[in-house]
Amino acid sequence: MKKKLVALALVAGALSLTGCVRSLAGDTYSREEAQRPISFREGTLLEVRKVRLQGTNSGVGTASGAVIGGVAGSGVGAGRGAVVGAVVGAVVGGLAGAVSEEGLTREEAWELTVRMSGGESIVMVQEIGKENFVVGERVRVLQSQGKTRVSPASAQTPSDNRASF
Repeated sequence: MKKKLVALALVAGALSLTGCVRSLAGDTYSREEAQRPISFREGTLLEVRKVRLQGTNSGVGTASGAVIGGVAGSGVGAGRGAVVGAVVGAVVGGLAGAVSEEGLTREEAWELTVRMSGGESIVMVQEIGKENFVVGERVRVLQSQGKTRVSPASAQTPSDNRASF
């Protein structure tokens, strides 16, 4: 019975962590942004640098780890031993879950320095997506619903001018 509970807790923890992942790449849009106007300005890419986005610490990993650790720890002994095992397991599991969540949600990103057509310069950080950036190329800085992203200005389109997916 306890093995089934541990297995169930592991599956629930894994599912809860994967359900929280959202993309911050420049080629990914939220559903709320679809069919809404997006304004943009053009500029020239001055610098591209690979950086790391810190992982999330939403508490989901901590809670999942604590449940898994508590269930696993309760099987250590009987009576008070089981209670102590559950408490220690919950604490250790919670710490491990927090570290796991941060590590699993950490992403590589681009730090993009852009000189806008008006002369000012900006720096944008966005998760690495399918887009490739080259210093000196023209880019678009898009803004929609409080979000800003950078994309190449000369996106390739099929010769018949129809989008293909």
